[in-house]
Amino acid sequence: MTTETSVAVLGAGAFGTALANVAARAGRSVTLYARDAAVVAEINGRRSNAARLPGAEIHERVTATTSLVEAASAAMILVVVPAQALRAVLAAAAPYIRPGTPLVICAKGIERGTGHFLSDVAAAEVPGAVPAMLSGPSFAADIDRGLPTAVTVAAADEAVARHIAATLGSPAFRLYHATDLRGVEIGGATKNVLAIAAGIVAGRKLGASATAAITARGFAELTRFGTHFGAKPQTLMGLSGLGDLILSCSSLQSRNFALGHALGEGKGLELVSGKGALAEGALTAEILVEKAREAGIDMPIAEAVDAVLGGIIDVDQAIVQLMARPQRAE
Repeated sequence: MTTETSVAVLGAGAFGTALANVAARAGRSVTLYARDAAVVAEINGRRSNAARLPGAEIHERVTATTSLVEAASAAMILVVVPAQALRAVLAAAAPYIRPGTPLVICAKGIERGTGHFLSDVAAAEVPGAVPAMLSGPSFAADIDRGLPTAVTVAAADEAVARHIAATLGSPAFRLYHATDLRGVEIGGATKNVLAIAAGIVAGRKLGASATAAITARGFAELTRFGTHFGAKPQTLMGLSGLGDLILSCSSLQSRNFALGHALGEGKGLELVSGKGALAEGALTAEILVEKAREAGIDMPIAEAVDAVLGGIIDVDQAIVQLMARPQRAE
């Protein structure tokens, strides 16, 4: 495994920009890839990315580029694009990625159409690279401001996960390394859908007790789904599972919670379509529920979210259905 310190970040959205700054602060030479030439010019010229991460000052070690060839030659690559765009981006970058390169997937979701987990998409599109997942309770604005943040990075080879953690870590950005790749990615994908449910409860003003209940029962669903697909219970109880769920179910900074909150306030889906396009949970809900049903996994909260997003039932009907479920032992 290479000991070079060059890092590329594919995707110059809020999270990608924040992670580029993280790597630069850790002493790395960073190439930040963006498709938009105007974004690249702003980053390199004004050291800002105002539309994506307002107020951020881009570190001097970060160089933006529109060249995928240039970015893909780095010793480590962080892929920070929407989950549903992952395959296309990796397919385009694959010819330029060197064998053995750690490929750190920072998206959270499940691929629609195929039902593939994101690490499997990475392995299929870039078979010579080493897939890894980075996930945990982290808002881009907090990371960029240097506020204390802890996440998990997982790779099948513990040495690779440890190397990624050492490359990106700093006193303000702590990475715990793990080998449970599946557990880390399932936590991130599932919590996004459940955060929409928590947002609906908050937007409907159903109270703190209801919010706590939906979060706790949501975690039960996450655990059932995760363990069925091979996740380790301790991973689901950690930063990338329970930790990320708690954060996403409690703040309007979460795009998924914000989408649910708007729905809970009675806004129609057409009024929140802009947020929905950015909320990964809105794009993951259908395939998550489909995989759960095929596997015989009970996920009533996720099913309710999917039904609301699909216009099959409204918010009040979803609440009635969840409260009318048969009482059972916990």
